[in-house]
Amino acid sequence: MNDQPIGICDSGIGGLTVAKEIIRSLPNENIVYLGDTARVPYGVRDKETITKFAKDLIKFLISKNVKAIVVACNTISATCLPELQEISSVPIIGVIKPTVSEVVNNLKTKTIGVIGTRATVNSNNYELEIKKINNETQVFSQACPLLVPLAEEGFVDHPSTKIIVQEYLEIFKDKNIESLILGCTHYPILRNTIQEVVGENIKIIDPAKPVTSELTNILKTSGLLGNTDKPNRHFYFTDITPQTVKTVNIFFDNNSPGRLEKINLS
Repeated sequence: MNDQPIGICDSGIGGLTVAKEIIRSLPNENIVYLGDTARVPYGVRDKETITKFAKDLIKFLISKNVKAIVVACNTISATCLPELQEISSVPIIGVIKPTVSEVVNNLKTKTIGVIGTRATVNSNNYELEIKKINNETQVFSQACPLLVPLAEEGFVDHPSTKIIVQEYLEIFKDKNIESLILGCTHYPILRNTIQEVVGENIKIIDPAKPVTSELTNILKTSGLLGNTDKPNRHFYFTDITPQTVKTVNIFFDNNSPGRLEKINLS
């Protein structure tokens, strides 16, 4: 057993959907979460800037003696995951490869939709990873930048959310997709509305579960699973405002996930 914490990082708040699933699946693990809320969003920045910021996150988590790191951010995973793995002394898991593996291996029609930030969609990373497994798979992608603020405001069932989702997802109407990957960790907050718009026949893929499964396998095979009776869950943010606290509570169903602390990466 190993009671070092699991590190989780994101450009901001969205990675909490992954953290929530990790806590649910691995309740006896210590957790250190870092969200770069002072410099969010990453999705509108260039590769050089995203890589620089992401390396700051990894270095901070390593300073906290974590045993593994989950990059709970599609933008970072799509942009610079190999660069982060090069500087890390512990395993680093992104959100894209575990998600793609689960989806492609269970496809029937070989047609997939992906929604995410502009940086994630423009990177074409999901399509590249999908075609590595099955080159015959068709991938249709759509950037949905307005869904992030809607999730953070808690506009889960708001009429405006449905209108915006309908506008974004119109592209998939005649594509006969079988699955839709939520390529941004904010989007599971809006899952019910997204499902309503695309229809019940399309499977919605939340990366949190395949990522958590991948993490669990790595911890098991490396002998790194923890067994803490009273786990410490520490949530760091580079900026904490009343809106930050509100959003964290929204993501955790109004149950406090643990201690929140502001830190300065510079």
